[in-house]
Amino acid sequence: MRLATKTAAAVTTLLGVGAAAVVAGRHASDAALKAPPGRPLPTGPRLTVHATAPGRITLTRSLAALRPGTYGLEGDGVHAVVGEVLESAPHTADTVVRRLERVTCGAPAAGDRVWLTPQLHRGTPETALGIPYRNVEIAAELGPLPAWLVPGERPTWVIAVHGLGTTREHPLNLLEFLRRQRLTVLSLAYRGDEGAPRPQDGLGHLGDSEWRDLDAAIRYAVRSGAQRVILHGWSTGATMALRAADRSALRERVSGLVLDSPVLDWEFTVKALAAARRTPGPLLPLAVRAAQGRTGVHGDRRHETAAAVTPRVPTLVFHGPDDTVAPWGPSRELAARRPELVTLHPVRSAPHAAMWNADPTGYEETLRRFLTPLM
Repeated sequence: MRLATKTAAAVTTLLGVGAAAVVAGRHASDAALKAPPGRPLPTGPRLTVHATAPGRITLTRSLAALRPGTYGLEGDGVHAVVGEVLESAPHTADTVVRRLERVTCGAPAAGDRVWLTPQLHRGTPETALGIPYRNVEIAAELGPLPAWLVPGERPTWVIAVHGLGTTREHPLNLLEFLRRQRLTVLSLAYRGDEGAPRPQDGLGHLGDSEWRDLDAAIRYAVRSGAQRVILHGWSTGATMALRAADRSALRERVSGLVLDSPVLDWEFTVKALAAARRTPGPLLPLAVRAAQGRTGVHGDRRHETAAAVTPRVPTLVFHGPDDTVAPWGPSRELAARRPELVTLHPVRSAPHAAMWNADPTGYEETLRRFLTPLM
């Protein structure tokens, strides 16, 4: 009886530990599967505003605050745009001064907690940039998807797809550039976004199911007169673009891909976001298992990555070694596998999905050269 009692107690303990591990894994996986659109990823550090002055803002000194380029600055009720670091401006050893380009809403003040975002704009193409557009609905698997359609003169359309932690406002960074190329632009909201259907399980699938919404957008573009389609995606939006170009029934209409910070190794991304939430290292494999079990990502092919997909059309990849959410190693492998089709443009000192922000001029010139023969 004593042996049986001890055995039962040990089994109960193990079951309890196992259940706790499952719960911990599910919670850790939420960082990737429940990343709310438009909210910062846990890898993005919060900064403190120390002071503001006309055309200037002083922030806590950190690697994030010192990043080169142009970024949105978000806080509770605040959105602004910050530019270059002003090293010559007076500051203390623990602060950094950046150019304050504009304040979109609110008023940043000393003591505010803020974060940098790749999204420069808030609002619609018209309210943010003065660019005429149409609200359209795209019939998709889970229901109608809202999108912004900015007409162009060419028969080539660019379908822009945001990724983790951003919204369809993110592609507005490039809208003026794309208009100068006279391209029609369709900026898509997909499942889980504001105004779009919610996935049945309430989870993001890191592009593994969301690509079907992009497929619906391709069908819409073709029905609306597009002769060719270029897919431009950021983060998991880039993953969606890669999969849609491979799996869509209309893939012959896809003439090019632009992949910015593509999530090509979903296991790494799940671990990175879970670790940023201070998940202990031994629990990170549980986060991966929980993510796969909850979403069915790749079915029973757990170790398949999006990098295994071989592009069939000219592809431009913007990525860099400082991306802590999606490693750029798989992007390099993708370019090495099809050098005749895939061009990798490295961008240093840029966080995830912020390759344009770190070097707007270089990004747009590289993109212009890539798009010219595809128009």
